[in-house]
Parts: sequence; C-alpha cells; structure tokens
Amino acid sequence: MVKRFVTEWLAPFGQPRFRKPDQWAERLRPTADGEASTPLPEALREGVARAQEALLGKQNGRQGYWCAELGADTTLESDAIMLWNFLGRGDDPKIQRLAQTILEEQLPDGGWNIYRNGPAEISATVKGYWALKFAGYKADHPALAKARERIAALGGIHKVNTYSKFYMAMWGLYDWDGVPSIPPEIMLFPNWFYFNIYEMSSWTRAIVIPLAVIWSERPPLSCPAHARLDELFPDARRFVSLRENMPAHGFFSWTNFFLVCDKVLKGAEGKGPHWIRVWALKLCEEWILEHLEDSDGLGAIYPGIANTIFAMKSLGYSDNDPRLRAQVREFEQLELDRGPRLEMEPCHSPVWDTAIAVIGLAESGLDRRHPALVRSAEWLLSKEIRRPGDWRYTNTVGPVGGWAFEFKNDFYPDIDDTAMVMLALRHVDLDDRLAQQREKACLRGLHWLLSMQSKTGGWAAFDKDNTKVILTKIPFADHNAMIDPPWADIAGRVLELLGYIGYDASYGCVSASVDFVRREQEADGSWYGRWGVNYIYGTWQVLMGLKAIGYDMSEPWIQKAANWLASVQHEDGGWGETCATYNDPSLKGKGPSTPSQTAWAILGLISAGRVDDPAVERGVAHLLDTQRPSGDWDETEFTGTGFPKVFYLEYTLYRDSFPLLALGRYQAELRSRAESVAA
Repeated sequence: MVKRFVTEWLAPFGQPRFRKPDQWAERLRPTADGEASTPLPEALREGVARAQEALLGKQNGRQGYWCAELGADTTLESDAIMLWNFLGRGDDPKIQRLAQTILEEQLPDGGWNIYRNGPAEISATVKGYWALKFAGYKADHPALAKARERIAALGGIHKVNTYSKFYMAMWGLYDWDGVPSIPPEIMLFPNWFYFNIYEMSSWTRAIVIPLAVIWSERPPLSCPAHARLDELFPDARRFVSLRENMPAHGFFSWTNFFLVCDKVLKGAEGKGPHWIRVWALKLCEEWILEHLEDSDGLGAIYPGIANTIFAMKSLGYSDNDPRLRAQVREFEQLELDRGPRLEMEPCHSPVWDTAIAVIGLAESGLDRRHPALVRSAEWLLSKEIRRPGDWRYTNTVGPVGGWAFEFKNDFYPDIDDTAMVMLALRHVDLDDRLAQQREKACLRGLHWLLSMQSKTGGWAAFDKDNTKVILTKIPFADHNAMIDPPWADIAGRVLELLGYIGYDASYGCVSASVDFVRREQEADGSWYGRWGVNYIYGTWQVLMGLKAIGYDMSEPWIQKAANWLASVQHEDGGWGETCATYNDPSLKGKGPSTPSQTAWAILGLISAGRVDDPAVERGVAHLLDTQRPSGDWDETEFTGTGFPKVFYLEYTLYRDSFPLLALGRYQAELRSRAESVAA
C-alpha cells in the first residue's frame, strides 16, 4: 500500500464539502490487470492493438506528453496578417503563406466559415477579405470579387462582431462611435462591486483588458491604401449605431441600459480628471504584466497574446522590449508550417491530450507499467499548478491545486482538465516515489475541485458562480461567452472522477451535482454539450458520471437519455452532429458520422447498461470498419467548442483517443460478461 504522507493541515478547515471516502487514496492506484484469457473477436483485438500502436507513435517519447494540432477557422490567419502589418512586417514572407491558407479555405460562394463544412459567416468573411488585401491582392481579384458578393448577402460590413470592428477602428477604417466602449476604468471597480472584471469569464478578461488599453490609446495607425475597405461600405457612413445591430429588446431591458451606458461613456471620453485615466491604464498594464508570469502568453490563448501585443505597442513599448519580444515569440509558437501554407493554432493542448491518451491506452488494456504511461504520468505531475490564480477572487477558501489545458498557464487551472488528469493518473502503476507525488497532487486537486463547486451543484470551467447573465447584454459580449456558468458536461466529468475514488450519492457534493444534471436534462433526454459538439457530447459525459458514482442506471430519466442516443444513430452505425446544433437545436444528432462522436455515443450507451444493445454492436463495427490500416481514424468535422455560435475547435487527437477508449471499454465489458457466465 502506498504510504500516505499527507498531513492534517492539507485538509481545508475540516469543512463538510471536503469529506472524502476512507479509501479514496488507495483507489488512485490501478487495479491489477487480470489474465486476458477470455477469447474476444479477432477484429476487435486487432483494431485495439493497431489503435494503441498508432497513438503511442504520436507521443513525445522523450518528455512523455501528447500534443496534437488544434485546428480552428481562418480568422486566426487573417488576424495574424493584420498583426504582422501592425508590427511593420507587412513584407514578411509568411504573409503570403498565411494568405495562401485563407485562399484555399474560401468557400465556393465566396465566403469563409467558422467550422469545416459550415456556411459562410460574416466576420470570418470580412476578415478574410481584409487579410488578402493586406497581402497585396487587388479588389478585382476573382476571390475578392466573390467575397464582396457574399459579404453583401450576409448583411454587409456593419454586421461583423465587436472584435472585428475594434481591429478595423485601430486602422482608421471604422469609426470608434460604432465600436462598443471598453474603457480602462473597468479596472477601478472593486472586487466586491456587482460589476468587476472577475465577474467576466477568464477568457473574456484576457481578451478585453488589453482591448481597454487600445480603446484609450487608439494608436494612430494609417491603413495602407491597398488594404483599405472602402468598397465594402454601402455609403459614406463608417459606422452604424450599436442599437442597429443588437438583438430585439424591450424599452425596459438590460440591453437598453447598457446601450445608454455606452453612449454616456463615449460622451465622457477625453473629459474629466486625467489622473483617473492614467491610474486605470496603469492598472491594466500591471494586470497584464502580472498575468504574463508563469504563462505562455496572456491566458496562453491566441486572442490574449495578440491583444497584448497591440496593447503593449499602444502603451509605447519598443520593438526591442524583452516583454514585447517574448509575446511575439509566443505568438509565433502557434504557427503550423505547411510548406507553401502557414496556419495558426488557437493554443496548445498538451495536458488535455495527454490525459485522454493515457486513459484510452490504459482502458484498452495497455500494461499499466508501460514506460509510455509512466513517462506521461510523471510529466502530468510536473504540470500541477502550485500558485493561486484568478479563481481565488470568487473562491477565497479554496486551496491551490489543479491543472491547466496548456503547457504553462498557471493563473488558469480548469475543472475539466483537473478532473481528466486525475482520471488518467489513477490508471498508471507508479513506483513509491511517484505514487506519493500522485497522492499529494491529487489531494490538492480534489480539494480545489470541491471548493470550485457552484451553488447550483454544477461546475464551470475556470471560475465559481460566474453567472451574472445580465453581463451578456453588454454590447461587447457578442462573443457569446461573457460568463462562465456551470454546465452538465463538466459536472459529468467531475462525477466520474468522484465515483472512481469512492464517492456516491451520500456525499453532499455528489447529490447536489446529480440534482443539477437532472435539472439540466433536455425534454428528449439529452444534455447540452458546452465544450464538445454537442448533445452527444453532453449526454455521454453525464451518463459516464452517473455510472461511476453507482447511480441506478435503470432509472427512467437515465434510460430516456440512452434512448435518445440510440435514436440518433445513423444507418452506417456511427453517430455525428455538427456545430450547427448550437444555432438550431432541432438539428441535434444530425451530421456525418465521426469517430469521436461515435465513440462518445458507445461509451454513453455502455454506461447506461446497454452493452448488449444492437446499437452498440453496430457502433463498434462502424469504428472497426472505418479504422485506417495505420490504426487511426479520419475525421472531417469539428467536434470541439470554444464559444458556441462563434468559435469552434478541431481536436485532432480526439479521432484516435476516444475510439480507442470506446473499443477498450467494450472489450472490457465483453470480458466481464464472459467471466460472469463462466463463474
């Protein structure tokens, strides 16, 4: 038994929420692998073996992590072209390579979309058009002529989102009167005030605080003549009022209130005591610089890094300032070299990818002492966060702990990654030294997770009780992720972890979370997926969590979810769902079959006790039939979600890890059933 070096002071204040099962630490150790003597279908065994080999081949063997490419839409390449021009590097050869990527992704109708195989979207299309002009393409180029037609059909340039208008205003192409106010004085609101920066989601802070600097300083940029967008404006106006682009609302509404506030702020710009603005700007700058510590750029995400570069230059940082140069290097770290093309990643995903890969490999039967798993566990342990982050402002009693998504992003551990890492660590057979490290790290992570539970019983991604819906009515909240409320998919993940280390419904944290997911269930039995596409993702996550805590899976409301999953299976045996479901829920469960979504559905049905359901057998057959000779799978759709309706992600390791996990879980169920019959 692993010797426990956990002193009493690590247990936070003896609060009931931190009560744990007596054997929780022992359950972090993998169970002994039994002899695989039960005969299994040859196609299944071979498919699992090939998938394991393929996934192991994608590991960074020296350090032990996985970090697959993370795809997104062409707004990243478009903004990169604009940023290099902002830095005076418009003649850099990479500009043409970024432009080539944009050109090759243009749709036949002339527009650009925000997820693969989706329709043209106005902001992506205007950005693509502008980027190509920056790159030297003339307005009469066929690609730009088609894009202009699509922009007009989508409502015109005034329909682009806030951040697109912000960038155009920086270059003098759009009037600041048509851009929502983001004054740096937002930094002056104390943390106890109803509205302050910590009532916004973590990613919004990383985006908006640098933009507040730009709003104040308005760098005097002159757009090159060849990159101007005059031909996109229908008349002489270079802005429309915010009210024209806001959703329908009544006279007495929060939307109207914030529109009035915006008008007042614009009227006050440049007036009043100058020292207040200087103070606010200093607070913005200090906040940004502080958050660059222990981080691969601000928030370790593309928009945070890019906006920080804009903000630093607006504040007068020289190109040779080491802090600015560091951010430019972080931005360049997001480049993907495709030869004639250059693509951009939104961020890196090593912790997430590694945890999922470890779980898939272990649950599919790889030796728990395999060097690849041990190296991965050691690497994951090295990435534990040991400093307080922004979450501390709304969770003053929570202990430090947890894991982030990226290589280094210590201000922003997140609940989903923390739970997934601990689910992975419990699968690896470690020596005493590493096992002791695991227990201590998981104790801290567990305490942190429990302290982050929302009042509603669920869990959000980065913050606790970040739920002030009225903030979504602020004019610059059109990125559709102004707040970070709890979601059923994350609650399902945390329940899965808690169940595997001995929690059940007798614990308050568990019973509150079960109540939460019951309230969140859709009328047809499914659950909305905030961080994966979409209802298949949410439903799978919740079913896995309920199974792990020992819930009675024959309950009608649970079987209703399983029935929904079975009802949306495709004729080819797979499952698929597109990002369009966020705009139109009637499309849920519809879309080309994908390996990741097929795997989620299989796992959900197995969790619901449906291993003998023909739908599971057909789903497994679909995965085996579509597996490539190399052992991995092709996936053409985006199955990850950044901001619903606004920004989506392509996790390129999902197509390998999740099918392996599903096949491994199915394999284990067949073994267990055969052994029960033999006994």
